[in-house]
Amino acid sequence: MSTVAQTKPGPSISFENVSLTLGNTEILNNLSFDIYSGALHCIIGPNGGGKTSLLRSLLGQMPHSGNIKIDWHGNRTIGYVPQTLNFDTTLPVTVENFMSMTCQTRPAFLSPSAKDRKLIEAALERVNMAGKSKRIFGQLSGGERQRVLLAQALLPDPALLILDEPTTGLDKAGAAIMGGLLQELKAKGVTILIIHHDLMEVKKIGDCVTCINRKVLFSGCPTEELTAERILNIFSSAREAA
Repeated sequence: MSTVAQTKPGPSISFENVSLTLGNTEILNNLSFDIYSGALHCIIGPNGGGKTSLLRSLLGQMPHSGNIKIDWHGNRTIGYVPQTLNFDTTLPVTVENFMSMTCQTRPAFLSPSAKDRKLIEAALERVNMAGKSKRIFGQLSGGERQRVLLAQALLPDPALLILDEPTTGLDKAGAAIMGGLLQELKAKGVTILIIHHDLMEVKKIGDCVTCINRKVLFSGCPTEELTAERILNIFSSAREAA
């Protein structure tokens, strides 16, 4: 049973002349594009092109110039699923403890309240991980950890969900669960911003796509923008530059 009760559409976002330089390295160069409220917007581009840095700028984690405007419609909660999680696998933290970091104010090593436990169980059930709530988080496989990260991102009832290549390490079953949840959240009006490497999947699920290689190369409808010739040119040019 779904735990998401989104009643208002998610935010719209405008990136206006966003640039980012670290040391002497230019990461982003004058990016401008829009994300529409309630859209599933995919970010693509070659490795090292600044995709993750763009998401971190949106989250306020990277110093950038230009403006990032978020037009909220009530709920201002953000869910975030990183590509990888830097985590000490030797820590005796269970999946339930890890999930508790999101939904309770007391220390995560304490047992969650009955209310919080229900929320945690429901979120884990949605990613088919309910039976592993007592497992040590560091002992999970990479794909299982990614499922838990997705479940944690769903706990705060996000209006904006940001995902950085969330299918990395997922098996077919996990990818199918992820796809189903994205469609469910989109139907409820959540704005979804996702970095994706599978261009066929982007064509299938995306409302919009923006290609970034330090600057915006194109942005628009996936079926119109993702031509075979354009894709070949983008990624072959990136390999030559490397």
